[in-house]
Amino acid sequence: MPDLTTFYNLIPTILPFECLEARFMQKALVGLVLLAPMAAAMGVQVVNFRMAFFSDAVSHSAFAGVAIGLILAVDPHWSMLLFGVLVGLGIMAMQRRSTLSADAVIGVFFSAVIAFGLAVVSRDRSMARNLQGFLYGDILTIGDMEILLLGFLFIALMLFQVLGYNRMLYIGLNAVLAETHQVQVAFYQYAFAGLLSLVVIFAVWAVGVFLVTAMLIVPAAAARNLARSASAMFWWALLIAVTSAMAGLIISAQDWAGTASGATIILVAFAWFTVSAGVAYFQRRS
Repeated sequence: MPDLTTFYNLIPTILPFECLEARFMQKALVGLVLLAPMAAAMGVQVVNFRMAFFSDAVSHSAFAGVAIGLILAVDPHWSMLLFGVLVGLGIMAMQRRSTLSADAVIGVFFSAVIAFGLAVVSRDRSMARNLQGFLYGDILTIGDMEILLLGFLFIALMLFQVLGYNRMLYIGLNAVLAETHQVQVAFYQYAFAGLLSLVVIFAVWAVGVFLVTAMLIVPAAAARNLARSASAMFWWALLIAVTSAMAGLIISAQDWAGTASGATIILVAFAWFTVSAGVAYFQRRS
């Protein structure tokens, strides 16, 4: 595994905050700087395609994935990751083949994974204590291996965005028309579902099951208020997500705050959204 010590040591020089002198805070910051733009990029498409419920279903699948890992004596992080991706791909496969609406398909999967998780946990009440950390998230426990995985995922996802952003917009507008223009609709839909599932599961580690959807939606919604084009919305979302993640982590570590990092990150993003809503309102008035 590459030694990231030199990289971590640069952080207090660039951001001279006392809280960032601790190694676990440096790792948390690096993890968030990688995760936040990925969540923002996928969040733009989630908002445009009205797929917020999809991310909710995948995030709640983490509950069942952790339970499976605990039963099989496997690291819950890995069982959660694998199960989340399988759920995401399963939803997309069923959505493509079913005559039901997308919301109906997602609702069925959402109910099933929640029920499965509860059924597994009900067999062993002691598991509930182990699940609490995944419900609320804790980016402060991220390690070098998770950071490297986030780095690889960041590269893969940004390549996907560079090559497929316009095609995904086309598919979102009209999948049938996109297919007639030689766009590989199935490939892009499955790739999007798989990447979104990975981002959602990593976000569960950072902010917990309850706030995953907010991490995807709030920066994208704020960006839509500020942007006047699809490309501008993408870059605004990245800016809002990264600044919210960095500011939220630093604020949460202050003695006067002492709040959970995940919740603070979302609150900073919501502050961005409030400002953007005001800007959009005055633009409409003028």
